[in-house]
Amino acid sequence: MDLQAEKIALVKKILDVEDPDILNEVKHVLEQEEGDFWHYLPQHVKDGIEEGLRDVANGRYFSHEEVMKEFKSKYGSQH
Repeated sequence: MDLQAEKIALVKKILDVEDPDILNEVKHVLEQEEGDFWHYLPQHVKDGIEEGLRDVANGRYFSHEEVMKEFKSKYGSQH
């Protein structure tokens, strides 16, 4: 079955669904395809990202150059 035929078959099945829970699940899956994944992240991951953003906003970060300088002084320049 080609892609277009699969889409049509799927739409027909969705039209026959009477259970709102199933429709919500289908909607949930399709919304994942839209690229907004934030609400699917675990809370501890969101907290870590938000903490990092606050750190940057408050000037608590190291530039790439600073990190590389520290790395090279600690491990040498071969890495």
